[in-house]
Amino acid sequence: MIGLNTAAVYILQTIGSLYLLIVLLRFILQLVRADFYNPVSQFIVRATHPLLKPLRKIIPSLAGLDLASLVLAIVLQLLLMAVTLLLLGYGLDNPLQLLVWSIIGVTALFLKVFFFALIISVILSWVAQGSHNPTAMLINQICEPLLSPIRRILPSMGGLDLSPIVAFLLLNLIDMLVIRNLAIMTGMYKGLSLAI
Repeated sequence: MIGLNTAAVYILQTIGSLYLLIVLLRFILQLVRADFYNPVSQFIVRATHPLLKPLRKIIPSLAGLDLASLVLAIVLQLLLMAVTLLLLGYGLDNPLQLLVWSIIGVTALFLKVFFFALIISVILSWVAQGSHNPTAMLINQICEPLLSPIRRILPSMGGLDLSPIVAFLLLNLIDMLVIRNLAIMTGMYKGLSLAI
């Protein structure tokens, strides 16, 4: 029975985390003002529309932020964590603690999206610079709001862009000093989120 529960947790976390990533990407794409007509953006919009449509009637956007998709991401993370805990044989004693863990998990995933987008962007700059691939263009649009303030501060190095290195350092510092410490302080169980 333990093996079946472990397999169920694995399948649940894999499928649930993939959809959670798509929902969070919907928030991020609107946050960075990415191209709405990009085919990848259109896929994300179609995949999240059924759950976001009724939620948008209750939760309006605020200052251009798609709060409905952010709330949906937190609720999905909360449900994933609750079902995972139940399958692993733990109880749901403190719903407030589960909500805090969900917010930590979504924040960690948010940072990971930018981290991996930066990695892909750096690799693409080496092998496919100036590519008009829709995915490459979208990744550059995700990274640009993070890199442009660093480029303004960092002096030009004769064609060498060091801003991704600084961005990697900043993202890792935030992850190590804030996210992981919050997870430890709140007693977050390690198996609850793939992002932590």
